[in-house]
Amino acid sequence: MAILDDYSDTPPTAPTTTFIRRHSLVTRITHWINVLCLSLLLMSGLQIFNAHPSLYWGQYGADADPSWLSITAVSDDNGTRGVLNIGSLQVSTTGILGVSGSGDDATERGFPAWATVPGYQDLATGRRWHFFFAWLFVINGSLYALYGFARGHFRRDLAPSAEEISPRHLKQEIADHARLRFPKGEKARHYNALQKLTYLIVIFVMLPLMLATGLTMSPGIDAGYPFLLDLFGGRQSARSIHFICAWSIVVFVIVHVAMVILSGLWNNMRSMITGRYAIETERGDQ
Repeated sequence: MAILDDYSDTPPTAPTTTFIRRHSLVTRITHWINVLCLSLLLMSGLQIFNAHPSLYWGQYGADADPSWLSITAVSDDNGTRGVLNIGSLQVSTTGILGVSGSGDDATERGFPAWATVPGYQDLATGRRWHFFFAWLFVINGSLYALYGFARGHFRRDLAPSAEEISPRHLKQEIADHARLRFPKGEKARHYNALQKLTYLIVIFVMLPLMLATGLTMSPGIDAGYPFLLDLFGGRQSARSIHFICAWSIVVFVIVHVAMVILSGLWNNMRSMITGRYAIETERGDQ
């Protein structure tokens, strides 16, 4: 007599790899132009900062005025050393900030030569590089924004639902990211809530704020639109906000690159180059 049981001899279904079109051609092109622009904007911006490596609040700022951040060189019995001052906090940064090189080759400069464009100290050239790539960045970003609104990209892909931004859901996503648990299957087709919120803040808050504060630092723009000085509390305040926004975006880029590597470098790079993104789906997910 045959003995029947509840188990099937059919082996479990192996995950199926499916390729989806994750990024459009416009998104991919504007993304890589942004990478180029942001890199050169940062490096040329550091060149400009080196001309006067101190930040102030208000309308005016000079060597005799109190700064909230400065990168200086201090000479004492032990020689010349670099110092980063943030308020009353003083941090020795010899070899990186304030002083590059050592001994007879030591030079006083805010950021080192390898971090600036051009590498040698040249404010005029740094400004030309900065302005050129700033306008290229604005034009590229405008094209991306027009495309995103016209195709419903922002509403469809970046607008979080009420459930996604609930404290309970966000807490779970933060915990999953901390444990390096990334979405699989159908969930990998879409941005998660943390990605949506971060991209929205960068696109609609940080980048416009950088553009507005950058324009406020221009005497020519201030002459035509003096309300900008009142809006940001002075040219020096605008410079400080511009600096803070720039480094906030640097932090965003570092975290973004880390997540790209940890969640699958080749798959993510392929999706941003060819548009093809691979997801693994179980039978129940399809």
